[in-house]
Amino acid sequence: MTTREKLTEIATNLWWSWNPEALDLFRRLNPGAFDASDHNPVAALRHADPAVLEDTDFQQAVDVVYDTFARYLNAPPHVTDAPRVAYFCMEYGLHESLPFYSGGLGILAGDHTKAASDLGLPLTAVGLFLRDGYFKQFFDVQGRQRAEFPGVDTTELPLQLVTDAHGNPVTVTVPTGWQVLHLRAWRLALGRINLYLLDTDFSANPFTLRFLTRRLYQGDRTTRIQQEIILGIGGIRMLRALGVEVDVYHLNEGHCAFLTLELLREALAEGRPRHDAETAVRERCVFTTHTPVKAGHDRFDPGLFLEQMRGFQQQIGLSDHDLLAYGRINPNDTTEAFTMTVLGLKLSRKANGVSKLNGEVARRQWHALYPDRPVDEVPISHVTNGVHLPTWTAPHARPFLRIHLGDDWLERRDDPAVWKKIQDIPDEALWAYRRMLRERLIHYIQERIRYQTLPQTAVLDPDVLTIGFARRFATYKRATLFFLDRERALDFFRNTDRPIQMIYAGKAHPDDEGGKALIREIYEMTKHPEVRGKLVFVEGYDMAVGRMLTSGCDVWLNNPRRPYEASGTSGQKVAVHGGLNLSILDGWWPEGYDGTNGWAIGREASHLYKDPQVQDPEDAHFLYQTLEQEVLPAFYERDERGLPPAWIARMRRAMERLPYAFSAHRMVIDYVEQIYRTPATQDVPR
Repeated sequence: MTTREKLTEIATNLWWSWNPEALDLFRRLNPGAFDASDHNPVAALRHADPAVLEDTDFQQAVDVVYDTFARYLNAPPHVTDAPRVAYFCMEYGLHESLPFYSGGLGILAGDHTKAASDLGLPLTAVGLFLRDGYFKQFFDVQGRQRAEFPGVDTTELPLQLVTDAHGNPVTVTVPTGWQVLHLRAWRLALGRINLYLLDTDFSANPFTLRFLTRRLYQGDRTTRIQQEIILGIGGIRMLRALGVEVDVYHLNEGHCAFLTLELLREALAEGRPRHDAETAVRERCVFTTHTPVKAGHDRFDPGLFLEQMRGFQQQIGLSDHDLLAYGRINPNDTTEAFTMTVLGLKLSRKANGVSKLNGEVARRQWHALYPDRPVDEVPISHVTNGVHLPTWTAPHARPFLRIHLGDDWLERRDDPAVWKKIQDIPDEALWAYRRMLRERLIHYIQERIRYQTLPQTAVLDPDVLTIGFARRFATYKRATLFFLDRERALDFFRNTDRPIQMIYAGKAHPDDEGGKALIREIYEMTKHPEVRGKLVFVEGYDMAVGRMLTSGCDVWLNNPRRPYEASGTSGQKVAVHGGLNLSILDGWWPEGYDGTNGWAIGREASHLYKDPQVQDPEDAHFLYQTLEQEVLPAFYERDERGLPPAWIARMRRAMERLPYAFSAHRMVIDYVEQIYRTPATQDVPR
């Protein structure tokens, strides 16, 4: 096999996205093409420098990486006799060159599928081919977020159109209203598993329907329900056309819950009585709910639902009342909307939230479905989210971790004994590790903002406490909480003895005027003479920016309104880099925080449901107080060696305790043992 052939095999499997040695090969092929394509190996290989391909040292490096890749594909599974799983999600955050995600849900789905590949699980994933992605973010000179949808070139992505034995595209049909919609699929090899992305943008469909799968979370309610019909009903039909055998269907959030109705249609078509058909569906479906806010769950007006489901309704043979009942808490309330989460709960055997607190919130939220039992007995459990460490561990952090944790630290990342070795690392080495990562981040930021449309300067200092905030700019995440009391916030920047610097990044949905206003507010603060250069907003937030910030920041700030953070995995990425969380006790942090491995903003849950006019000032006060009294002293109080012993002690505790406990490796094993393998129960909603 030639060097180019080996590189082609690697480039067309997303295994490279969590293997820096592989990515480095493609960077060497053509650095300009690699960077311009958002680090896309297919593009770099297409524009490869022939001299590099012919270089003997480069060819030897390719051989080493290819052998590692082959061993990975052929390794025995870590979990034996696992059920065959079909994993459905609306979005997947896999890599910055594949913009098929908007935020935490997609990042979770990407990490889940990558961890499933690492474990060798028989899992197949299903999503939408979002040809225009979510959007690329840029700003005008007033700091207003703008969105562009450049579209993707399928010839420069690691995608393959799914075809039959004769080379013809495999297609299936789904009804939207009375129209018949044709679907094809693109296959994305993700290590040892396949992700199938459903596509309507081809000539078999009327022009008005071709663009249904192009954009994520865009358009009106009709577009949204049509996308969810495509994902749920079309996804099942595509798996049938491909001959994929499935034991368990995992519904990751309500967007894909229509798959349960398609399974019900199949069971009824086999001649089963309706009760038996429903039982058969429940035995094969499990459902993960994320959204802690009732308004955040997909609801469809009964008229719109029936209009768009008419063709399917004719196929399944159910009355309006009976079909609507699957998505209603009260089936006899003719005004109640059809709710996708209710559908998922009613036709699944297991349901879970994504953190312990999120599970508690979900049980309260959906208690009305189980009126005859106490809230604590509502059958919604939890599996706390985790992050895929190979994806999120910075390449320049790995040599340090290999030296101190062992060459096999990634293979043994769920073993607490590996992380106990953190205690043996000298203080000087840990502090040098933290400074190196901070310095790399600062260099990255200073280079990046030179090309931004926002006119900013950066005079960031590699020896100053660096605070990071990067996430989706939903208003409940309160991106501007730090600046609620502007004078008190400015005092932190004025302090020359214990200075701070802050780096922000994040997107607001194009239709979220509140989120976009928060971005403008932070941008206006960057121009304040007392913070100029010390406060930076990074344009074009994506996974690459996220990786840099989570690896380089000393403090990861997270201050949502509790309990609206379902899990919040960004903070789970910092600990392996020696970063520390400063967070509201929401999402995963109540399970991670032990008083010695980071900081909590407020330690009481008494403000759980306070009015924002009360809660926000209280939480801002807690934030300022914790920074003044705990964070800054820990960072700047040095011993005779010039080291901060209190800070290093917290670093040790975070690095020892958090990475293995909040890894996707652990999370997926929990799903196998607690959700996928667990038999059906009699906990059927009314």
